[in-house]
Amino acid sequence: MEEKKTQTVCPYAKKCGGCQYQGVPYSAQLKKKQNQVQGLLKKFGNVKPVIGMKDPYFYRNKVHAVFDRDRKGNIISGIYEAGTHRVVSIEQCLIEDKKSQEIIRTIRGMLKSFKIKTYDEDTGYGLLRHVLVRRGFSTGEVMVVLVVASPIFPSKNNFVKALRKVHPEISTVVLNINDKNTSMVLGEREIVLYGKGFIRDTLCGKSFRISPKSFYQVNSVQTEILYGKAVEFAGLTGKEKVIDAYCGIGTIGLVASGKAREVVGVELNKDAVRDARINARENKVVNISFRQGDAGEFMEAMAEAGEKADVVFMDPPRSGSSEKFLNSVIKLSPKKIVYISCNPETLARDLNFLTRKNYIVKEIQPVEMFCFTDHTEVVTWLEQK
Repeated sequence: MEEKKTQTVCPYAKKCGGCQYQGVPYSAQLKKKQNQVQGLLKKFGNVKPVIGMKDPYFYRNKVHAVFDRDRKGNIISGIYEAGTHRVVSIEQCLIEDKKSQEIIRTIRGMLKSFKIKTYDEDTGYGLLRHVLVRRGFSTGEVMVVLVVASPIFPSKNNFVKALRKVHPEISTVVLNINDKNTSMVLGEREIVLYGKGFIRDTLCGKSFRISPKSFYQVNSVQTEILYGKAVEFAGLTGKEKVIDAYCGIGTIGLVASGKAREVVGVELNKDAVRDARINARENKVVNISFRQGDAGEFMEAMAEAGEKADVVFMDPPRSGSSEKFLNSVIKLSPKKIVYISCNPETLARDLNFLTRKNYIVKEIQPVEMFCFTDHTEVVTWLEQK
């Protein structure tokens, strides 16, 4: 029964291109991912079976819609067709949170009566560019971000009131001003129209503040499994000094803090560092500190000062780590490295480097984070030889 259900083919699959495995039974998707990870990583060690999802639908806690008009002038919302700036009109996406999608449909229906024009990329006319909805799956808190080309939003208070009448679950509404001709979704300026300008969610027993620009894993259910594995691999006993490189809003470091002596999170993005410090305070975690800056340079400075770290958690972007960064890890010489990767190909490249430098791979665990797409998250445990 379950297998049949998973073969529901999304009507937008061909045009949208966001899901590469639409129409493929879920068990077959997991098999493909397992084979891909194994093909790339088995030379380093045993690849455990991928941890799949019980229910692989409607899992994305962050939903982004772009607004436009069709040839007849009707307002449409959806996503850009893969590799283009053509908007594919989408009524329902099978992997995005249902409630967030309802809110986007409501906003689309309100634009006409509020005389709000959608932004035209070619002419630069119009106001509403995108809508971003983020939902805390464990708290139920909802953030709506209206991305506009100019700060002047007609009858904004009435607009928010009308929207919240239909969706009282909305906790905060933020106006984000993006007046640049750019493919970036969010601009620099923000005006909070309702609520606090952020939401909270709970993950692995810790509470996190999520702002419009915060990086937060899109699959809450599987993130708990992923971070649980990462902390398990670190084998913390309460005596270790831990570095959380690329720490973002402090998620992994805060989750690990209960089992470590001391955690230092390092992150380049200053907004993320501010959120991380607030998260530590709100969770009453006192054995963690955050530094704004380059994690590689920070570890090199530690090594030069003769300081030690027992465990380094690293969770780099899709492009993986730079050789410069990996060299700084080698200099610091932690007993264990726990590498969380969202791209098995760059992970293979980086493991090649680390295993030539006195580290061996103990375990490789793929975790399904992006059902119906060809992306797989992998957590790898390395130890000094």
